[in-house]
Amino acid sequence: MSKPTYYSKRIFHISLLIAFSIIAIIYILPLIITFTNSLMSMNEVSRHYSTAGDIFHPEGKFVNMVIIPERITLSQYIHILVESPVYLNMFWNSVKIVVPVVVGQLFVSSMAAYAFTVLKFKGKEFLFFIYIIVMLLPLQVTLMPNYIVFDWLNMTDSYLAIILPGIFNPFGVFLLRQFMKMIPSAYIESAQMDGAGHIRIFFSIVLPMVKSGLASVAMLTFIDYWNVVDQAVIFIQDTYAKPMSLFLAQINQGQMGVSFASSCFYIFPVLIILFYGQEYLKEGINLSGLKG
Repeated sequence: MSKPTYYSKRIFHISLLIAFSIIAIIYILPLIITFTNSLMSMNEVSRHYSTAGDIFHPEGKFVNMVIIPERITLSQYIHILVESPVYLNMFWNSVKIVVPVVVGQLFVSSMAAYAFTVLKFKGKEFLFFIYIIVMLLPLQVTLMPNYIVFDWLNMTDSYLAIILPGIFNPFGVFLLRQFMKMIPSAYIESAQMDGAGHIRIFFSIVLPMVKSGLASVAMLTFIDYWNVVDQAVIFIQDTYAKPMSLFLAQINQGQMGVSFASSCFYIFPVLIILFYGQEYLKEGINLSGLKG
């Protein structure tokens, strides 16, 4: 059998490029439509998507999906940011949940990972095995035990019912332990010979060497709890205390005129974090051994 010629390889690579480009466009098209439609007037959105809740028009035609607005306007953004403070309120509700979870997760996970990596104590491997089992449990399995505990603590209608389980999520411990295991033991042994204690070793040697891991944990935790749904449905009863992730569904059902701007406003922090932190995230996943 003859070997593939240069031109056949070239055609194969070009075909792959075209195929992957089409797939990428299909995936990114909803974001493009969301952004361009957010620049429509509220009347234009209502006119085009008045039947968005149905798959077909009564006449049997598809919903009129529009990419380019007839007239570019910021009226949707003005409405959600200036005229109706409820959107900003829901946005800050999400911030109140996410920021404590991220900060607490970094603090607890880094210290626990250090203990599992550097300290020597009986039952360490078995305890870490329990961490792995808990990490693999689906969220729905732990919701009921969490509800029983927080109901006993009288915290069911509180952000703490979401924040505390998020802070002690075992995934961050697992990820950071993978990073800390890659630190040469000679660094820690030399510091101990110089009289450095665990606190100094932790802050001066270990944390600076696992910055990529910390950034990865922070970004993944932020995205996870920015999109929180199940926990908020179970624990938060007050409508005005719900996070933006739950409030978006109500916007899409009742106020189509501002739904696109609200969606852009919601995903903007996630896109910013991924844009500036994608290198840390890729490095973190590669070095941690999670690369597929």
